[in-house]
Formats: sequence, C-alpha cells, structure tokens
Amino acid sequence: MSKNALAYLFNACHILPVLTLKIKPTIITLMDFKATIKDYRDRVEQALNDLTPPAATRPAVLHEAMRYSLQAGGKRLRPCLILAAYELFPSDNDPLPACVAMECLHTYSLIHDDLPCMDDSDLRRGNPTCHKQFDDETALLAGDALLTYALWILADKYRYDPALAVDLVHDLGDAAGSEKLIGGQMEDLLGERDEPTAERLEFIHLNKTGALMTTSLTMGYRLTGASAENVAIMREAGRHLGLAFQIIDDILDATSDAETMGKPVGADEENNKMTYPSLYGLEASRAKAKEHTDEAIKGFEQLGGNNTVLIELARYMEQRVH
Repeated sequence: MSKNALAYLFNACHILPVLTLKIKPTIITLMDFKATIKDYRDRVEQALNDLTPPAATRPAVLHEAMRYSLQAGGKRLRPCLILAAYELFPSDNDPLPACVAMECLHTYSLIHDDLPCMDDSDLRRGNPTCHKQFDDETALLAGDALLTYALWILADKYRYDPALAVDLVHDLGDAAGSEKLIGGQMEDLLGERDEPTAERLEFIHLNKTGALMTTSLTMGYRLTGASAENVAIMREAGRHLGLAFQIIDDILDATSDAETMGKPVGADEENNKMTYPSLYGLEASRAKAKEHTDEAIKGFEQLGGNNTVLIELARYMEQRVH
C-alpha cells in the first residue's frame, strides 16, 4: 500500500467515533520523554522569538517588557500540551503559532497577577517580576499587549483555514474571559474575604488555572482536524488535568521553598486564600490530584493515536516538585 493511501486511512480513522480507534500505544522511556519535552520547549522558545515583535519595535520599552516576561523561562507546560495533543494525529497545520498565542495569553495573566493591586509579587520564575523590572504602568500595558497579540496571531497565522481560525480564537477567547480565567481570578479575590467553600474552590481552580490547560489541549487537538465529539472528550480530560495541576500547585505553595519554586511561597496562607490543603489537608489533596490525573489519562487513552507523550506529561505534572 502506498504512503498516501496509508495516510488517508489514518486520517479517516481519526474522524470516526473515537471508540473505533485501535492503535497500540508505543513504549517510551524516561530519557525519550525528557528528550521529547526538551524538543517541545526548544521549538516553543524559537517560535516565541520569531513570532513576537522585536524588542526594538516602537515603543521599545513596551516590547522589551513583553519579551522580558515571555522569555523568562518556565516549564512551558501549556504549549507543550498543545504539541502533545497535536501529536496524537499530526496534520499539515503548524502548531507553533497556537503555542505562541497560548504563552502570550498565559504570560499576560502572570504579569497582571503579580501587580501590587493583585498578588504584589516580587519574583516570577526566579527573576524580578515585570513591574519590578520596569514599572507598574509598563507592566500593565505589556500584559494588555500580550493578551491582544495572542488573539491576533491566531487569526493571522491560521487565516488560510477560516473555520479552524475561528475555533482557535473561540477557544482561547472563551478560556480568557469573564466566566473562566478572569472570573476565576475574581472569585479568588472574593474568597479572601468570605468563608471558604469547596464549590468556590473548584470554580476557581477550574477557571483561573484549569481553563488554559483545557484549552491548550483542545487547541492542539483541533489542529489535527478532530471531530467535535472527540474534542469534547479532550475537553473533559483537560478539566481533570487542570484541577490536578492546581491542586499540586496548592500543595507546593504549602510545602516547598522559594528557591525550588522560583517564586515566593506561603502567599496562599498569608493572603487567606482558599486552597485544597487548607480545606482537605495534604494527604487528601494528593489523593484528589491523583484521582483527577487518572481521569485525564483515561480520556487520553480513549482518544488513542500517538498518546504516550501526553499520558506521560500528565503523570509528570502530578509528580512535579516546582
């Protein structure tokens, strides 16, 4: 059978209901996994450099601030999730503009979270926060610029496929909006003043952090030409992965140190923030993180394809120490 015929059959299987997929997963060693994630990160770093305005672009201080925060390092988990989801059934669509859009959106949220009127943080990823390196006003505008650039790059780089561009902009705009990312941040602030409840805590974690995790997966998966039914399965898996990630974040804030984390720790308790450890204790919180991770992995297994890296990435996110 020719290579083109094989590709046709592979893509045809992808648009059938997900339960018809019978693809045997590959075995991946820890060394292979680390090399794959390093490759993902290297590709993302290069794309961030290539696809965002140069620092000298007028007004230079604004673009310097944007790049300062974008290029501060970090795990690049969200773009790695996009690439891992895309690798389930790789297509001719380039996933890197979507990775840049997600990292711009995520970085905007971090810049604004660190401002004195919010968390008032001095460190981010081991470096001075944007408003410390520049000033409050520049940091505010750099965050605004990254938010709008994230949506522009999706519309511009995927305009050859208007339906795909619309879906990607829809996913990212929805995740960043008043009912998800920003809504979760608002509920987080309100939670500092009110009695903590499990329902509010889950809303905060699903939306303030989880929404971008979920959308990273759906965006990467949409780039494969996935069906709406399978995107829904990926979205549900993403919800579980996002909850697991934030539960671990809560645990690390309560148990780790600033050197390991690259940012201040203990702020949740100091600011009277609702966290899983404060409501459920450390042991129960770890059990919940594992439960949500396992549910996410079930979804990835159901979707099939080249899912080994995505599954291992979910496990890594649960077991991380920073």
